[in-house]
Amino acid sequence: MKTELFIDNEWKAAASGKTFGVENPATEEIIAQVAEGGSDDIDLAVKAARRCFESDEWQGLSARKRGKMLLRLADALRANKEEIAQLETSHNGKPLFESHIDIGVAIETLRYFAGWADKLTGETLPTDGNNFIYTVREAVGVVGAIVPWNFPLNLAVWKIAPAIAAGCTVVLKPAEDTPLTALAFAALVEKAGFPAGALNVVPGFGESAGAALVNHPDVDKISFTGSTEVGRLVAQQAAASNKRVTLELGGKSPNIIFADANLKAAIRGAQTGIFYGKGEVCAAGSRVLAHSSVYQQVVEGLAAGAKKRPPGDPLEKTTRLGALVSRKQQERVMGFVGKGVEEGAELVAGGNKVKVNGKGHFVEATVFASVKNDMTIAREEIFGPVVSVMSFDTVEEAVALANDTEFGLAAGVWTQNLSTATRVSRAIRAGTVWVNTYGLFDPAAPFGGYKSSGYGRDLGRAALEGYLETKTVWMAV
Repeated sequence: MKTELFIDNEWKAAASGKTFGVENPATEEIIAQVAEGGSDDIDLAVKAARRCFESDEWQGLSARKRGKMLLRLADALRANKEEIAQLETSHNGKPLFESHIDIGVAIETLRYFAGWADKLTGETLPTDGNNFIYTVREAVGVVGAIVPWNFPLNLAVWKIAPAIAAGCTVVLKPAEDTPLTALAFAALVEKAGFPAGALNVVPGFGESAGAALVNHPDVDKISFTGSTEVGRLVAQQAAASNKRVTLELGGKSPNIIFADANLKAAIRGAQTGIFYGKGEVCAAGSRVLAHSSVYQQVVEGLAAGAKKRPPGDPLEKTTRLGALVSRKQQERVMGFVGKGVEEGAELVAGGNKVKVNGKGHFVEATVFASVKNDMTIAREEIFGPVVSVMSFDTVEEAVALANDTEFGLAAGVWTQNLSTATRVSRAIRAGTVWVNTYGLFDPAAPFGGYKSSGYGRDLGRAALEGYLETKTVWMAV
């Protein structure tokens, strides 16, 4: 496969000549050497995107034709789904069955936004006097998209698809741990007939390529998904040139199980909420809040489920817990496990790093009970398969615990009482609330956070707003 930079529909070595190794976290083997983009390469990519955006070819391309381009890209991704899913697993460590799900969502996201391309209309406005007033929706311009390593291709498509539908051009900076599927996707873009410069992919490191993209004066918007800490830096740097910014950041999401919940379904949903994606999920249900009357059953159910989900070879069909993305991430997660024990939480399942076939950055599915909401494991985003279980007695206490966090990305509510579900969903300060389910996504459903979990939205019609300007036209008649 191509491992150079993709700029202006050409494959290029980095200006510095540097490359970096990409590791398979399940085997600890270097599986590719990828061109390391830096500020000079970002400058080339941004210039290519600007040149394309201002070209007669791009400006003369009808919205309907942009939609057809996205549909061709979706078809190309579908035709290469198996190969790209294997690639996703090889550099991220997630089970192959999850990679298939992720690529499927990416395909549907491309198709969804393809349908929006020719429906971004303005409006006419009533006025006094002899004037005719109308609005026009126009593309923001050049978009810098920076994505993390947990859902490498899926999150890239969440940004690329609405940007192209709106008429923007894009420079994508994938995470240095997982650049391979973005490059494979770029090869499909070329074949799908995108004009040169419409989408550029520059792998590299955050402090060099990422910072250069955020600070580039010819980038009109930054769409960033990643940690809250880095998101704050992105916002600060982008403010210097008044760039538009969309931030989808971290979470410490509560999964609330009431006494009347279908307990079997709730425990199963709580397991999925924290162990899917190895817990390397911004919306992971990492805080399970269980009513005191069912608390012990929830703890026992989660512990039993964790023990039935041992880490395994991500390429095996039966594996449901893969390798963490890197040794660095493994050590981070284990540091939190140690902190939990140190602060007095009860470790009831897991808590160890392990090898599979003698290799890999694996951590067991881990369950802590007797957790207090002021403990480190209940406050900070761990980004691993570690869940903290707490109890409550009243609806008011559950809501207070749920909202007692700097984050506000997602939440789960498990109850058979419609009034409770409605009341609690309304009271929780989070961008997404799942009721009697957890972790579902759809291209039509907006996703993003409150508070320190960011602002702006990916997916749905709401995502398009971040890539559009509104122009008001007055005409004297």
